[in-house]
Amino acid sequence: MYRYISETWQKELKEGSPELKHRIITWRRGPRVVRVDGPTRLDGARKRGYKAKQGIVVARVRLSRGGMRMKRPTSGRRPKHLGTLKIKGNLSEREVAEQRASKRFPNLRILGSYLLARDGRFSWYEVVMADPSHPAIIADRELSQRLGL
Repeated sequence: MYRYISETWQKELKEGSPELKHRIITWRRGPRVVRVDGPTRLDGARKRGYKAKQGIVVARVRLSRGGMRMKRPTSGRRPKHLGTLKIKGNLSEREVAEQRASKRFPNLRILGSYLLARDGRFSWYEVVMADPSHPAIIADRELSQRLGL
C-alpha cells in the first residue's frame, strides 16, 4: 500500500497537480514551523517511525531556498569585518528543517524528516518527533529503543 502512496505522490510532484499547487499556496501564507494533525505523506512518515498514537508529533517546516553567497559590502571597513568569510552551507536543507523543528518543540526528540514540496522560493519538510516522557512512547518497545530510553 505504501508503495502506491509513494508512486502517487511522486506523480503529483512531477506533473504539478492543481491540488498540490493549492496546498503550497496555503502553506506559503502560514508560519514557518507548524504542527500538523497527521502526516501529509503517510509513506514517508511511516519510514521515519511515525505511528498514530499519543506522544508522536508531526511538524511542517518551511525553508527559503537559495545559495549562501554574500554580497561584498561597498562601504569601507577592515577585511575581517566584511562578513563574507566563514559563511558556509555545511548543513543540508533537511538538517536545517530538523533543527528549526527541535528549536520550536524543545521537549521532543526527532525521529526523522522528509521532503514535501518545493517551489521557486521555498521548500517544505515534515519532521516526525516523539515525546520521550510520554507513557505511550515509553511503553512502545520499538520507539523507546529508537529514542534510547
